Amino acid sequence: MAPTKKAVHFGGGNIGRGFVAEFLHNSGYEVVFVDVMDAIINSLNEAKSYTVTEIGADGQRSFTIDNYRAINSKYNMPEVVNEIATAEVVTCAVGPNILKFVAEPVAKAIEARSSDLPPLAVIACENMINATTAWKGHIETYIKDKLNAETLNGIEKRARYANSAIDRIVPQQDEGAGLNVKIEKFYEWCVEQKPFENGGNKPAIEGIHYVDDLEPYIERKLFTVNTSHATAAYYGHQAKIPYIHEVLADQKLHDTVRAAVKETAALIVKKHGISQDEQDKYVETIISRISNPTLKDNVERVGRAPLRKLSRKERFIGPAAQLAEMGLPVDALLGAAEQAFRFQNVEGDEESVELAKILKEKSAEDAAAHITGLEKDHPLYERVVAVVKKVQGA
Repeated sequence: MAPTKKAVHFGGGNIGRGFVAEFLHNSGYEVVFVDVMDAIINSLNEAKSYTVTEIGADGQRSFTIDNYRAINSKYNMPEVVNEIATAEVVTCAVGPNILKFVAEPVAKAIEARSSDLPPLAVIACENMINATTAWKGHIETYIKDKLNAETLNGIEKRARYANSAIDRIVPQQDEGAGLNVKIEKFYEWCVEQKPFENGGNKPAIEGIHYVDDLEPYIERKLFTVNTSHATAAYYGHQAKIPYIHEVLADQKLHDTVRAAVKETAALIVKKHGISQDEQDKYVETIISRISNPTLKDNVERVGRAPLRKLSRKERFIGPAAQLAEMGLPVDALLGAAEQAFRFQNVEGDEESVELAKILKEKSAEDAAAHITGLEKDHPLYERVVAVVKKVQGA
């Protein structure tokens, strides 16, 4: 039976096809992919279906994703706007830096949306704290500056913005896989439910865990999964170890990764009231996941975009700054940040090239402030400056 609900998703990459589209498809939505990559859009429209294979320590299972369409927003912006204006949900998995570029069609769709329809559910699926809030900012700025600012009056009748936290590892894909996606069996997708109260239309998406307060889930995930994953990647890169599971197989590096998430666990327990036992179990689950050899995840892939990963609210400086404010240990996190600062001039990664340029041209003090966003009077700042000086002097 054909779907009766429609969701528009920005980003035809592996996360979009293998995570978000899977949940939408399984929940009875027709998925409309939007991207600017000709090859992806053309392939999606030609293939009509593709295979998602979930892999885990206990084996794998495959299933088919179909009932979708794909539009290239580079050539067909009015069509994209119309699809969003008549959809129940719009999601994205494009990378935090691209959110501002996918604001225009959503802004235009919100303005064009019929008052007979329930509010559009807007959910960003990015590895970023409050990504939907950031997307909302770009969308509503576009409405204010380029469209009719009066649309913002009573905007809650047209759109509801909900932040989310996603957790699922998409490893390096097999050569020649095409549209087919290999993905980890484990997943977590938490979405705040308060934005959908009082007339909102909470999407019935199988697999979403709706929560009242998202911050504990976002920080637990970002400061455990992403911190451990990136720590393993940056230490692995320096040790010239190609895959994450091989990094974790080295006992010394395994202990180094654990030391970093032991520090972040102290923050999660103290700040969010999660019990030590619960957080310890969560850490064990995460270490087991990233140690899984069937994922065969490349360290350079995981480590890419070091400037973003060293920024103020991200996986190293974010928890370290909060811990420093509490007077708690941050040595292991600073060690991981040091390895991230050393992730320079990596082939295919523009941020690693820019990182090398910044560290070459700026003083340690200016580089630390520019890259991490730390205030110069912050208790962590001088310690980060010392790390930068060490890297610059290598």
